[in-house]
Amino acid sequence: MLSRTADNLFWLSRYVERAENMARLMEMGYRMALMPAAGDGNRSEWASVLSASGCAQGYDPDMPLRQAEVTDYLIFNRDNPSSILNCFENARANARAMRTAITAEMWEALNNALMELRRTAMHNLAKTDLPEFIDWVKRQGALFRGATDSTILRNDGYDFIRLGIFIERADNTARLLDVKYYVLLPETSMVGDGVDNYQWTTVLRAASSLRAFHWVYRDDYSPYRIAHFLILNPFSPRSLAHCSEQITNHLERLARHYGQRSPVHSLAVETYSLLTQSQMEEIFSHGLHEFLSDFLKRNQTLSSAIAETYYFGGQ
Repeated sequence: MLSRTADNLFWLSRYVERAENMARLMEMGYRMALMPAAGDGNRSEWASVLSASGCAQGYDPDMPLRQAEVTDYLIFNRDNPSSILNCFENARANARAMRTAITAEMWEALNNALMELRRTAMHNLAKTDLPEFIDWVKRQGALFRGATDSTILRNDGYDFIRLGIFIERADNTARLLDVKYYVLLPETSMVGDGVDNYQWTTVLRAASSLRAFHWVYRDDYSPYRIAHFLILNPFSPRSLAHCSEQITNHLERLARHYGQRSPVHSLAVETYSLLTQSQMEEIFSHGLHEFLSDFLKRNQTLSSAIAETYYFGGQ
């Protein structure tokens, strides 16, 4: 496969996943802001969402940190490279650049999502009913993945698409946890109370993992269990361990396909091994925020190594 095509497929799936993940971050901020005690002595939930999304630097410091302004910046602002609108536009641009490498169903899912997002009605929906808009974004991500999984050949192009999905998803899960534990960390007296527990279950809701968590841990919604489910549980589809396993598997498939291995394969195995050998007690003891920050750096390094190995130009 041409390196440019591989690059486009990798970033196509990353942009779609990033749009959905941005919606999940906003869902978490929205739910946490509903709590009466939210923000009392703590940082603004919407400032926290900006920080966790990696978009805080580009936000106008003169703009208030309120839901209306922050969500507009994260959804529609063209100066924000990670806004949902830009993500869908970049995804479709990548799809158009190698139209023959994707299926008609994939193209239609992307094109229809962007056309609908550009309509004035979606601007109004984002302002009047943010939860419904968030659900719409998540549905578009599911539609694209469904179209991909059911129609595309399981060749190297499929592997690059899946690598993009799981690199981006791992990044988002770490950021969701970081919003709760570090940026929105309540006063010591609040740890373990109703607000703290509500915030932890909000992390599960934003990750679409509440029902799956209940199947595994029943009613034990302790921080250790929730963090374990989203970090170390290999059966949780958005956990860091599951994402790392999938990244490793698809890199192994590419190694067999091209008949050669490179340092990126060892790097992926090292990250996956770190997660399989970690214990939540150790992670909490040394600091969850520190663990997540280290993982985010590893994930970024892995993403860059994939680009270098397969000669991506980068986007």
